[in-house]
Amino acid sequence: MSKNPYLLVTGGVFALFIAMSIGRFAYTPILPFMQHESGFSTRFAGYLASSNYAGYLVGAVIASVVPLKRNRAIFLRISIVISILLTLVMGLTYNHTAWMVWRFLSGITSAFVFVLASSLILDQLAKQSKLGLVGVMYGGVGLGIFVSGMLVPLLINKFQYEGAWIGLACLAAVLSIVVFSTVKEDHAEPTISSAANISTPSKTPKWLPWLLVAYGLEGLGYIVTGTFIVAIAEMTPAFSGNATSVWVLVGLAAIPSCIIWAYFGSKFGYMLSLMILLIIQSIGIALPALSESSTSFYVSAVLFGATFMGVTTLATAFARNKNPHGSARVIAIMTTIYALGQMFGPSIAGVLTAETESYALAISCAASVVFVGALFLLPLIKHERLETKNDIN
Repeated sequence: MSKNPYLLVTGGVFALFIAMSIGRFAYTPILPFMQHESGFSTRFAGYLASSNYAGYLVGAVIASVVPLKRNRAIFLRISIVISILLTLVMGLTYNHTAWMVWRFLSGITSAFVFVLASSLILDQLAKQSKLGLVGVMYGGVGLGIFVSGMLVPLLINKFQYEGAWIGLACLAAVLSIVVFSTVKEDHAEPTISSAANISTPSKTPKWLPWLLVAYGLEGLGYIVTGTFIVAIAEMTPAFSGNATSVWVLVGLAAIPSCIIWAYFGSKFGYMLSLMILLIIQSIGIALPALSESSTSFYVSAVLFGATFMGVTTLATAFARNKNPHGSARVIAIMTTIYALGQMFGPSIAGVLTAETESYALAISCAASVVFVGALFLLPLIKHERLETKNDIN
C-alpha cells in the first residue's frame, strides 16, 4: 500500500531536523558559550568540529558499501535513537576527549540518517510522481536551525551550555515519535539488491566526477561558515552577545530555500541552478571578511542560509534522475565526498585563524573554494542541456 507522500515528507523533515540541525549543527550556536565556559582554543574548536565531520565521512562510506535496501526504515530508527543519546551526553560530560568521541559518533549517525531518509523517501516520492516535495523535506534542516537558534540562548541563560545540549536532546526525542510513525518502507517496491546496484554500471558515468569535485569543494568551503559564523559574530562588537541571531537568520532563510531551488532546478536545469547557487553562496561566505558590520553578517547569513541546503536538493535530485535504481549508493558516494571536504574545512580554518589571529583569511579561502566548485559544473550544464534537447527531439 502506498504511503501518504505528505506524511512521509513530514517524517523526513523531522528526521533531518533531529540528525542534521540538532545532531550536527547545534554545535554552531553553542560553540562560543562552550569556549567561554570551558576555555578551549579556536584550534580545538576546529578539531572538535572536524571530529564530527570525520564521523560523517565514516558513516557515509559505511552507507555506500553496506546493503541497506531492505531494512532502511529500521536502520533509520536506530540511527535517530543513537543520535539523540549522543546529543544528550554532550551536556553530561566535560572531558575534551569524550567530546571528540561523541561528536565523531554523532557524525556517523547523521550520515546514516541523511542517506537512509533521502533514499527511502526519494524512492517513494518518485514512485508516486511527487518528487517536487523533496524540497520540503530538505527544508527540515533550515527549520531545525531556526528553532535551535531560538532555543539555545534561552536554554543557556537558564541552564548554561550543558542545558542547551540536554534540552535539544529532549526536543529531538519528542520529534522522533513523528518520524517513527510516518517513515516506513513501502514493501510494494521491487527489491533491488545492493550488489546489483553496484555491478550494473560497467564504468563510472562521465557526469559523476565533475559533480563529485564540485560537491566536495562545496563541503570544504561552506562548512567554515557553517561552523564558525556565530563564533565570528560573537567576537564582533556590533553584536554584543546577540550573535545567535545570525544563526536564527540562517535557519529562517534555509526553510523555503530547498523548495525554491528545486523549482528553479526543474525549470532551468539542475546544474545551471547549482552553479548560480554556489556563486551566490561564495559571496555570502566572503562578506564578513570584507566588513564587520552587523549588516554584513546578516546579509551573509541570509545568502548562506538560502543556499547551503539548496546544494543538496539540486545535487541529489540530479544524481537520482541519472541513476534511479541505485539512489542509495549514489547519494552515499556523494555524501562521502562532501564529508571529506567537511572534515578538513574546520581544522584548516581553525589553524589559519590561530596563526593570523583573525577569521578573515579562513573565510576568504572558503569563499574561493566554493567559487571554484561552481566552475566545475560548466561541463555538466552543457551535458544537461544536450540531454534535454535529445529528449525533446
